[in-house]
Amino acid sequence: MTIDKSWTTIRRRGSSNEFWNGLQHFLQTAKPFVNDRGFIKCPCRRCLNNASHQLEDLESHIFRNGFMFGYNQWIHHGELASANAGTTVAGPSGGIHERDEMFDVLDDIISEDADEDAVGGPSSNDQYDDLFAALRSELYPGVSSFSSLNFLVKLMHLKVLNKWTNKSFDELLKLLKLAFPKIDLVESHYEAKKLMTKMGLGYSSIHVCKNDCALFWKENSLKDTCPVCSESRWKLQSSKRSGKNVPHKVLRYFPVGPRLKRLFATSKTAKLMRWHSTGKSKDNDVMRHPVDGKSWQEFDKRHPQFTGDVRNVRLGLAADGFNPFGNMSLSYSMWPVVLTTYNLPPWICMKAEYLMLSLLIPGPQSPGKDIDVFLRPLIDELKELWVHGLDTRDAAYENGVFRMRDALLWTVNDFPARSSLSGWSGQGYRACPTCNEDTPSMRVIGKTAYFGHRRFLETNHHWRSNLQFDGRTERKRPPRRFSTTDILEQLRRVKTGIPGKHPNYGGVKRKRGDDELNWRKKSIFYELPYWATIELKHNLDVMHIEKNVCDSLLGTLLADPHKLKDTDNARRDLAKLGIRHELHLFEDGNKLMKPAADYTFSEANRRKFCRFIRSVKFPDGFASNMSKKVAQNDSRLLGLKSHDCHVIMQRLLPVGCRSLVTKNIWSTIVELCTFFKQLCASTVNISDMVEAQK
Repeated sequence: MTIDKSWTTIRRRGSSNEFWNGLQHFLQTAKPFVNDRGFIKCPCRRCLNNASHQLEDLESHIFRNGFMFGYNQWIHHGELASANAGTTVAGPSGGIHERDEMFDVLDDIISEDADEDAVGGPSSNDQYDDLFAALRSELYPGVSSFSSLNFLVKLMHLKVLNKWTNKSFDELLKLLKLAFPKIDLVESHYEAKKLMTKMGLGYSSIHVCKNDCALFWKENSLKDTCPVCSESRWKLQSSKRSGKNVPHKVLRYFPVGPRLKRLFATSKTAKLMRWHSTGKSKDNDVMRHPVDGKSWQEFDKRHPQFTGDVRNVRLGLAADGFNPFGNMSLSYSMWPVVLTTYNLPPWICMKAEYLMLSLLIPGPQSPGKDIDVFLRPLIDELKELWVHGLDTRDAAYENGVFRMRDALLWTVNDFPARSSLSGWSGQGYRACPTCNEDTPSMRVIGKTAYFGHRRFLETNHHWRSNLQFDGRTERKRPPRRFSTTDILEQLRRVKTGIPGKHPNYGGVKRKRGDDELNWRKKSIFYELPYWATIELKHNLDVMHIEKNVCDSLLGTLLADPHKLKDTDNARRDLAKLGIRHELHLFEDGNKLMKPAADYTFSEANRRKFCRFIRSVKFPDGFASNMSKKVAQNDSRLLGLKSHDCHVIMQRLLPVGCRSLVTKNIWSTIVELCTFFKQLCASTVNISDMVEAQK
């Protein structure tokens, strides 16, 4: 007798009498086959016949989660297995290994679809057929420790960890096929990627105009020429041999929503996503997580509907350029855009496995002012996640389905990247984004200098009356704070430019008007409904700043000609300002002499300092081998990375230069290094920061 099983594939279970009647018939069929304790295997999409429940619990499980895919022969529930059922039946007799760890992965993915199904969202009943086929099949006849899917996932993981090329991966697959003819494995890396995409690990490829004018996406997806500059989309027109066109540039976009849902798919991470609400500091003077900062707290006050559910996600964005070709002479700048989740505790949110790559912007040039063109897919998704949200299963609670909404709180970048993202140019007489139009600056030989830093000191501070800074006393108060209304009014006056780098369109240099100040554009982030209300929109990366300060400081102390700030032009500027007369250049016959400064090491002291750096030993993993950073002649340090500078500033420099410079120079260096040490601490005391500013 043939049993009607079509009801198992019905999506809208709540409104279907056919599903309910089919479920009741299934329970009646399975009732005689419960064990002596009244338990029977549960074929819902979550249990997958790996867990047993009482019969009444099966009804609620199947109705809530849906009937599992691929279970077409009900051998555990009263139906006799046919001779060829081994390829379609789930369970030990069907080839699925009960302890295969891929069960948990597919469980999370299928549960998400089951919840979307329950609330009326879209779902596909056949998209997992290939995954289940790979999970059912043995890797090799007689091998029960690995399913084909499990082995492939581990192989792909090794490829990423060891940076195998696609070609080498294909050759490895061919070798495995040759050595083990009966192995059940994909033929190529391309097929492996197609299978991984069904697990939610894929991305979208979006073609880009060669001049960065526009994306061939949405309304432009079918166009063959750029809607701005009319340049061709393709490098080469299709040939008779290949039949394919090759785009000039390809933007890789990794959707954010599915990966955020995955954080709630396991009970462990789902509980950690509430940490920002339960684990924040109780001491108002202590900051150990962004939730303790003023900007986060102001955002919560202005958006109470968003903050009402602690599971709503707060994100931070970081972007910077790098050369994927390493230290080769080829000039190439590729920009990854990475998101981090601030709901998580501080010891987790910055770990690599919790950072989400959202965009991979192609080179060879930096996107510059046109980065908004590449950010378009991400911004559109963030707007959707803020306005409508995404139905998400919360594994920390039974039947926990909620509407997850997301907000981007700020960006974290170095100063040049900040200029590209914010729209405020970091060059010129008004480069400071905080002082805005009140930036104090002057033109010195070969560059623009920024002064007036003493304005931030207390009005009675003794440095305000010191004439050695710029020859004048400082009586001005700290710069004014510009409100959201002020900034929006400034942006209203900014003219909309043409995107791209085409010499006849977006690449034409446009002179800014005086009313536009240093604004080059209105950033795409202002399309987010809440962005204008955020108090701290763009953060500067302290590691970049610390490295720049360390390089300049070491270059000046060691008189490194490549990084020295105490140049001849700097001495001439001192003469023009009429300050520090002991450092002015002077002529000795036909020679121009440069007086030695007390903040520069003598030649003997340079060697002492470099030998000190060379002799330092650190525990494994604490720092790189510093002895390799010292030049052979013990005259300077070479090839310092960000972490090297971090260690030198906070551990070595205060000790190494103590006996090599005067007391006032050494004490100033120690105060500077102590400030960075406080700033980089895992726990920051606000009172210490206020005291450091004094």
